[in-house]
Amino acid sequence: GGGSGKRGAAVGSGLDGGGGIHALQLCPQVLAEKRSLGSRDGPPHLVVLVPLHSKAAAHDTLRLLQSQDSAVVHSDEGRAGGFVLLCPRLKQRWRFVTAQAGDLHAVLDLAKVADSLLFILDAADGLDGAGEHCLSCLFAQGLPSYALAVPGGTDLPPKKRIDARKKLAKAVEKRFPEAKLFPLNTEQESSLLLRHLAAQKQRHLAFRDRRAHLLAYAAEFVPGQESDLVGTLKVSGFVRGQTLDVNSLVHIVGHGDFQMSQVDAPPDPLSLNPRVVKGQKRSQDMEVQVRGSSMEEDVKVLMKADPSKQESLQSEVVPDPMEGEQTWPTEEELQEAEASLKENRRVVKVPKGTSKYQAAWIVDDEGSEKDEDGDEDDDIYDDDDDMMEEAVSQEGESSEEEEEPAEEECETMTVSECLRDDQYDEKMEEDEQMLEKYKQERMDEMFPDEVDTPRDIPARVRFQKYRGLKSFRTSPWDPKENLPRDYARIFQFQHFSRTRKHLFRQIEKEETEGASVGWYVTLHICNVPVSVMESFKEGKHLVLFSLLPHEQKMSVLNFLVRRHPSNSEPVRAKEELIFHCGFRRFRASPLFSQHTSADKHKLERFLRPDAALVVTVYAPITFPPASVLLFKQRSNGIHDLIATGSLLSVDPDRIVIKRLVLSGHPFKIFTKTAVVRYMFFNREDVMWFKPVELRTKWGRRGHIKEPLGTHGHMKCHFDGQLKSQDTVLLNLYKRVFPKWTYDPHVPEPVPWVRSESVLPVEEVEME
Repeated sequence: GGGSGKRGAAVGSGLDGGGGIHALQLCPQVLAEKRSLGSRDGPPHLVVLVPLHSKAAAHDTLRLLQSQDSAVVHSDEGRAGGFVLLCPRLKQRWRFVTAQAGDLHAVLDLAKVADSLLFILDAADGLDGAGEHCLSCLFAQGLPSYALAVPGGTDLPPKKRIDARKKLAKAVEKRFPEAKLFPLNTEQESSLLLRHLAAQKQRHLAFRDRRAHLLAYAAEFVPGQESDLVGTLKVSGFVRGQTLDVNSLVHIVGHGDFQMSQVDAPPDPLSLNPRVVKGQKRSQDMEVQVRGSSMEEDVKVLMKADPSKQESLQSEVVPDPMEGEQTWPTEEELQEAEASLKENRRVVKVPKGTSKYQAAWIVDDEGSEKDEDGDEDDDIYDDDDDMMEEAVSQEGESSEEEEEPAEEECETMTVSECLRDDQYDEKMEEDEQMLEKYKQERMDEMFPDEVDTPRDIPARVRFQKYRGLKSFRTSPWDPKENLPRDYARIFQFQHFSRTRKHLFRQIEKEETEGASVGWYVTLHICNVPVSVMESFKEGKHLVLFSLLPHEQKMSVLNFLVRRHPSNSEPVRAKEELIFHCGFRRFRASPLFSQHTSADKHKLERFLRPDAALVVTVYAPITFPPASVLLFKQRSNGIHDLIATGSLLSVDPDRIVIKRLVLSGHPFKIFTKTAVVRYMFFNREDVMWFKPVELRTKWGRRGHIKEPLGTHGHMKCHFDGQLKSQDTVLLNLYKRVFPKWTYDPHVPEPVPWVRSESVLPVEEVEME
């Protein structure tokens, strides 16, 4: 709002005659509502300028906004183009920051903390391809309050100027159906725009309203005693959102999670009235006396971290490799094992020269019967179901006389000195890979989950980790069965939704001791690499968010996403993608699965364009609601937006099932029986998969009665007569887990090429 709000009892400032921290009576959310943005008690109104066209004149807009009567202008420290505007007459203060539309990370990071976005349009063309891409990302992340400004256009005649404005309004109508276009050519028009920004209703973003956050106004790095590469980062700025607790962790967007050692209260450099600073000092002096800490006269220590209450930085559980192992056997158990071994010894006839090891593998008639029953060696496994293991057969190992292989004959050839262009070769390689992906996606659509039965390895060995289910929907599956080792490293809630509700209830109702919203504070952040300060000196912004309890710990996150209409390239499961989840961004290789209300969810091999899917990854815990954006990095460094959505749950027990379908062809058809071939290629595989139910593409159901011959033919019984063009299917299932590929480092994207045009599409805005 535009009016000046008085500080409530929760702040206890000197102006109101409050009593320091003992006067905390109002909950933080009520306190935040009582404070007006940009007023003398609240933080400055943060306005981020986003040019949506290469010809949009952001510098002219800043110059006009600075030319306000009775306004004091302060340059933004270290930030090119930014400034602070103080209007004592209107009792308002603004901070303007510019973000280029091509710099994706800067736009998204600033939009996370901005009070208003000021979109700068071109008077003739409106917005270009980079602007469209920027808007798509902002709509998916969550759009705060905004305004549209159109500088320029004064060189046109008055009649053509009106036509140009109508054309421009029609161009942006799909994105902003009810938005008003503000011309920005004179000081009077800039004053109207400022009044609109101050008076418009603020839009709330859920993921930031429940967390304290700030945009750095100044920063200082103090090297540590042990190394100059790591030290204490002092970040100054205005607290927004919620009360900031020194014992909580703080997340620097793009750099990681850190602990705070103390919070200082320096004088407000952007005060509208010097008396406010004195009053704030008196209030903070009382707080310093309560805590018994003091520093210089200028800077007062608000609070210091308590080691007993401070949140830990531990993000993973360190698993014990011996946990779950059985104890060492006693001497009696060893003696019993030796005795049983002697009893089980058998005498067999072997060829002359056979060793004891070779003789142990020679089976008699009893052993062959045991193999037909289907007992398998537990040591046989496959690591990757997408890659077939090559079975190499070696013959004639027992024969002593063996001919040595002859030397390969070499042939001398003259190689042309003309070499292909490397870039052309790389382009051809990329095209071939993309063509192969398109083929795989098309085959998966036509024949979902169907695979060919291998002929060089038995099917009972290749698919030994799979099982059959009577019903995918109703058959039970234990979520704690055969968990991977990575599950020993993550955290799991007993009742996640209950914990989330309890946490949000505490934020809304209970008193939180710390720096209140609107205070100008300095945070002492420990063990920060010097690269963070170097990026700040280069002109990049530092955005900080305080973490809720447990939000630094790793778990399994499930996101509900939908394919973005602007992207049509195939995206395969387990490909590396870039995630922007709430205030975090990271890289991971996710799993895709169907979004259903059942307890089991089928794995999808590709990101479908026509349905909402669930994306599963290992990542730090985040309490919903939180928006999520999925990007894929091209070979040239550009980040393409491929999907948008929101955080669904934090649930390691969500079961994702991979399905394989083996297909066979009816060879001979009788009334209700048929001879099926090409599903298996040996008798033992038919016996092994005999208990699994069969189905056909035309809806028949049946089962295997018996094998016929030794080449994999089998007699099957169905609930009706088959058609000759029907296909017999056998479904196998296995639970799959995501790979631990979490990487918090995300490379900076190459700016979007403005010549590329992106067609406007209707977006679903995240709240």
